Amino acid sequence: MVAETTDVTTPMLPRTYLFVPANRPDRYRKALDSGADAVIVDLEDAVGPAEKDSARAALAAWLSPEYPVLVRVNAADTPWFEADRLLAARPGVAGVLLPKAEHSDAIRALAGGGAPVLPMIESAKGLDNVLALARSKRVQRLMFGSIDFQADLGMCAEDEELAPFRLQLVLASRLAGIAQPVDGVSTALDDAQLLRTDALRARRLGFGGKLCIHPRQVGVVRECFLPSTEEIVWARRVVDAIAAAGGGAVAVDGKMVDRPVELRALSILREANGD
Repeated sequence: MVAETTDVTTPMLPRTYLFVPANRPDRYRKALDSGADAVIVDLEDAVGPAEKDSARAALAAWLSPEYPVLVRVNAADTPWFEADRLLAARPGVAGVLLPKAEHSDAIRALAGGGAPVLPMIESAKGLDNVLALARSKRVQRLMFGSIDFQADLGMCAEDEELAPFRLQLVLASRLAGIAQPVDGVSTALDDAQLLRTDALRARRLGFGGKLCIHPRQVGVVRECFLPSTEEIVWARRVVDAIAAAGGGAVAVDGKMVDRPVELRALSILREANGD
């Protein structure tokens, strides 16, 4: 069964997702004004147990279809999930992040609210079931919770050790016919170069966006997920060369251009145009 959701070629899905704590309603508007493509109001990690109910109430009072946001609910095995699930069905919720996603049952419970579901792969069990999760009804795209994932596996990894796991999310997304996955956060707030390295690596691996934990990360991440000037120039040369050849064989920069190269060039130009 293929998920009833957006195809991988669907335009204008967010590239930048910014978290804001649900227990800080004073920051909601600031997050919306940050320039992020999507804002995630976080009821899970950012909110301590004693504040779960008050944070949910604050978010419920603020929600409006005029400024839709995503909501990260608490995991399905917590005592807060049911109340979070009901909140996530309200108008103004544009999507629901499910942390510690491991089974399709929790996705089905959230899917009844009508909003897209974005499972977060944060454990070995979640990765083992990733294709079934990706194929679940209402799933829009997967997210990689790299920090929790390392904790679950007892890892203290550099980025290269996590590459095989990231690629499994990319492959599962393609097989399920859903949008490219979203990479996890970079915790270094004051190292723009490290953030850039992380984001560019994610894009090379086939991710379509990245989670952000501070507004100043948004601009760097967005830039990394847009085609560079060099890519756009190359793509235009490819398209122009194909048009000039009139269906004949063509080479660009000394390399033969076949159909996959043409598709890549067209994809770059669509991204550059905001499609």
